[in-house]
Amino acid sequence: MVEFQIYRELDGSISHDELDDAAAESGRVLEEMREEGTDIRWNESEVLTDEEGDVVGTFCQYEAESEDAVEEHAERAGLPATTIARRGSPLDGE
Repeated sequence: MVEFQIYRELDGSISHDELDDAAAESGRVLEEMREEGTDIRWNESEVLTDEEGDVVGTFCQYEAESEDAVEEHAERAGLPATTIARRGSPLDGE
């Protein structure tokens, strides 16, 4: 499997409850895809917020068999996938 970083820029801000609903749908789709034989797994996400604390985007880390699998997941879950990139080595420093 390959590690991917996905930047999800939202069209507008959403509440944390709406984010929880989106995460639940994402998990349902991941499970469905694995049952269909696609090798894909969510590892973690970082939430981006505006000044009011509403969610404006996320950075998500996945492991998947291909970028196509990540794109399919986003489409089926109704999530944006603004940028999908292979994860490189972390930087050293403070």
